[in-house]
Amino acid sequence: MIGSRFRAVIGLSIAELRHNRRKAAIAIIGIAIAVLGTTMLLSVGFGVVDFGQSKFQSSGRDLWIVGGPTEFEPGTVGGLKGGIVDSHDVAASLSTREEVATAVPLMFQTVYASPNQSEFSTIVGVGGPARGPSVNIVSGRQLNRSRHYANGTYSGPMTHQVAIDQRTANLYGVGVGDTLHIGGTLATAREHNFTIVGITNTYSQFVGAPTIVMAHSELQTITGKTASDRATFISVRLTDSASPEQAQAGLQRAYPEYTVRTNQDQIRALLRDKAVVIASGVSLIGLAVIAGIALTLNLLLSMILQQKQEFAAAKAVGVSSWTLAGTVVVRSLLLAILGGGIGAALTVPGVIAANAVASAVTGFEGLASVSPEIIAGGFLMAVVIGFFGAIGSGIYLYRGATLQQLTD
Repeated sequence: MIGSRFRAVIGLSIAELRHNRRKAAIAIIGIAIAVLGTTMLLSVGFGVVDFGQSKFQSSGRDLWIVGGPTEFEPGTVGGLKGGIVDSHDVAASLSTREEVATAVPLMFQTVYASPNQSEFSTIVGVGGPARGPSVNIVSGRQLNRSRHYANGTYSGPMTHQVAIDQRTANLYGVGVGDTLHIGGTLATAREHNFTIVGITNTYSQFVGAPTIVMAHSELQTITGKTASDRATFISVRLTDSASPEQAQAGLQRAYPEYTVRTNQDQIRALLRDKAVVIASGVSLIGLAVIAGIALTLNLLLSMILQQKQEFAAAKAVGVSSWTLAGTVVVRSLLLAILGGGIGAALTVPGVIAANAVASAVTGFEGLASVSPEIIAGGFLMAVVIGFFGAIGSGIYLYRGATLQQLTD
């Protein structure tokens, strides 16, 4: 008895969906959009965090010493003001500590570059090591060790070697063995001709832009930063026995004028700067769910109102309110399953498209990262939307829609 009634409810629900194909299609599309919007936002959100964690972990560094915010200085050589002064001395002091294996200053500056001295363009210059296990050389070789700093005199010979990323190579049409004129000003760029010895995308993955990597002191020289010995930050690699959290606390006490961050802290700092964007993303997820529920409930109620004479006729011939309410509930769940399935199925191609757009706009590849858990969560959200839609429309039909109301 119960089984036959259940089969009848399912049959009625499918028949109604076929009869009202246009509204059913609109409801399915609405749920699919809500699911796709949610899974896409979650994929981007989790992907950005995973992207940041993987990049910082692959850097082979445990702590980051920051002297202050990196500020833009329009009209100045380099265009950026680094956060740490006397960076080589600070790094040397850090290296004497028992828990520190290496401490390396890193500097980011905008520089002028040209392969022919006739057409210059600005690009990101990175002052730091382009050698060691944490630097992946795609083509060519690593930079030679520079002796230019010469204990703070900057009187040693410059290597005039650079490593560039693949986008820089494509931008200027150059490769290993070619040369680039590079400097903080056009005049300085014409004076300094650097040989490209390797191709590496290591640093460009951090800044999301074409990069040119050279020795820190040589970048300071061509951008006029030797007097202040500036660096954007100092990266620290700890000994194998050292705990990053304990080392962070000890270094923070020893160097209170700086901010000492672990990899996780550095990621949080980057995300904190994007708090408005994150809050907007969370709000959009909430709005997607609410809009999906409201759209589905509105369409279901609209379908009930348009079918009131059919329901009245069904009641007149003895069909119970439970059966009619069950039909509406099953119909709502079917819409949710169909819409959720479509939205979940579109998540993977949507993430691929989002990564293509993000790569073109920001320079970062693979920012959005989809997982089975995210897809399953999106589908579950569709079921929740269907559940609320079913409860609302079922209550309306069972309690509010009497035979007299249906025939009015």
